[in-house]
Amino acid sequence: MIRMLPAHRPRARLLVARTMTKLLTPKSSTATPEFTIMTNEQDDVVGTSTTEAEDAVAVEEAESAVEHDVEALLAERDSFREIAQRLQADFENYRKRVATQTSDDIDRATGRIAESLLSVLDACEAAFVAHPTEIEPLFNLLLTELKKQGLEALDLNGQTFDPAKADAVIHEEGEGDGNGNTVVTDVLRTGYTWKGRVLRPAMVKVRG
Repeated sequence: MIRMLPAHRPRARLLVARTMTKLLTPKSSTATPEFTIMTNEQDDVVGTSTTEAEDAVAVEEAESAVEHDVEALLAERDSFREIAQRLQADFENYRKRVATQTSDDIDRATGRIAESLLSVLDACEAAFVAHPTEIEPLFNLLLTELKKQGLEALDLNGQTFDPAKADAVIHEEGEGDGNGNTVVTDVLRTGYTWKGRVLRPAMVKVRG
């Protein structure tokens, strides 16, 4: 056995040399893929970051656009509301104006009718003075019905003279009401008002 060892030493040295060569040779074939894989991972990270940034910008722009649209809609709503309120106010004023004008027209029309009856009242009043018993019921009934419609006789006897309600056709000397005012002492023709407006002034005698 000791004699055979020298014959195998060169082969052993060859095997050792081959093994060392394999171990010391750079593994270029495996290094490159590892580097390539690392590069791809970095590219994925950079791409993801860029996409997220773009998405954030898009969302911010969309939110800004929506906010602008909402503000525009609110402004338009307020404008329409103002127009509607103005139209409503104008219509309400128009309705009141028409109602007032219609009421005035009716009052004037009925006032003319009442004014046309004043001559009848004057005749009834004169007949009442001459025949009070016979005329009084009819005269009072006529005055009552006309009063319901707005006609009233002016009661001026003994009152301070008011030129808006009476015409002084006779003026007698004497003291008035003690305060320097002229006083009505007699009513020569009855005056009337229609719904608060003087329809016909009275004719009176005054003193003072």
